[in-house]
Amino acid sequence: MMAESPMVPTAINRHDPEKLLQVVWPDGVDKFVPYREVRLACHCAHCVDEWTGKPLLDPESVPMDVSIKSMELKGNYAVKITWTDGHDTGLYSWTRLSSITRPGKA
Repeated sequence: MMAESPMVPTAINRHDPEKLLQVVWPDGVDKFVPYREVRLACHCAHCVDEWTGKPLLDPESVPMDVSIKSMELKGNYAVKITWTDGHDTGLYSWTRLSSITRPGKA
């Protein structure tokens, strides 16, 4: 049996003055998430131990006013976000974005 493909967002928009990332899903869920919350949810190898899953990122090291410097689609599976705190190694897969913006529905 094949695994079900993750839902693909229909839009991902920056709202810089408010520091909110908007993610719109095909089923009508339209969620705004503070940039800092998205930054703290990064699961790259610099932020989470690959073997244990233990968080490595100290939330105190992420500025309260962190912003998105740039966003880039990676294939049809993720978005790469470069942050103003210098972090640029995290990919937010559609599954990961869903877990951030659709708790309990991912």
